[in-house]
Amino acid sequence: MNKTITTITAACIGGLLAAPLVASTPEEDLKLWNAYFQKRFPQVERNDFANGVYSIDPVGRENWEAIEEFPPYEAAIIDGEEMWNTAFANGKGYADCFPDGPGIAGKYPYWDKDKGMVMTLPLALNNCREANGEQPLKYNKGPIADLLAFITYESRGQVVDVEIPKDDPRALEAYEQGKEFYFARRGQLNFSCASCHIGSSGTTLRTEILSPALGHTTHFPVYRSKWGEMGTLHRRFSGCNKQVRAKPFEPQGEEYRNLEYFMTYMNNGLELNGPGARK
Repeated sequence: MNKTITTITAACIGGLLAAPLVASTPEEDLKLWNAYFQKRFPQVERNDFANGVYSIDPVGRENWEAIEEFPPYEAAIIDGEEMWNTAFANGKGYADCFPDGPGIAGKYPYWDKDKGMVMTLPLALNNCREANGEQPLKYNKGPIADLLAFITYESRGQVVDVEIPKDDPRALEAYEQGKEFYFARRGQLNFSCASCHIGSSGTTLRTEILSPALGHTTHFPVYRSKWGEMGTLHRRFSGCNKQVRAKPFEPQGEEYRNLEYFMTYMNNGLELNGPGARK
């Protein structure tokens, strides 16, 4: 691992601190992360960061709230519920894999010690399908986004509480890899995720306000006007990579799963409010 990206410090988040790069724990990262955004946007209550860019853009928020009266993701929720309640060819269904019911989004992602990897909700859904003789769903859009829309809707209000088990060093390694990905520059434009959503958060790029990183994972999947349809979190990751002219990674591959693990951990304490609607 690149040892220059082992802590969230001044070099990474726009001058919050002026200390040299040293190793830090996830708990220290989270504390610094929260302090940075609350200092950068003092007018925003921490819980409101779950609303993404609309926590800092009053004009956009007004339009968004009007859209939410008749949300464009409503059809996806209905289709997702039908999928959840439709039996597989063998007579079983999603409920047999997830006996706690559809409101399970708050349990993901988590470190799966047996598999030695980060387990995300879309991956778990496809594991369920394959275990019951069904074909896996594609991860970026389509039926998987509809199913996730229903599950996240049923999970609204759950508090993000990602754990990094201390008894398995592989979990911390996955977190560190996700953090490294977030701060690593890539592509022809030489941008990192942090370039836009930490150091430049709240500024305008072309005609859009760059959203703060805090709260980014709470509202997916989303209906984007740009897409004209629902999309998953990993579809958004791929889109960001393309925008900086970098080759995207495979959705639900190790790189994006570890990135999701890191980003979701940094949202610990916020409420889930997906699915969402964005430009």
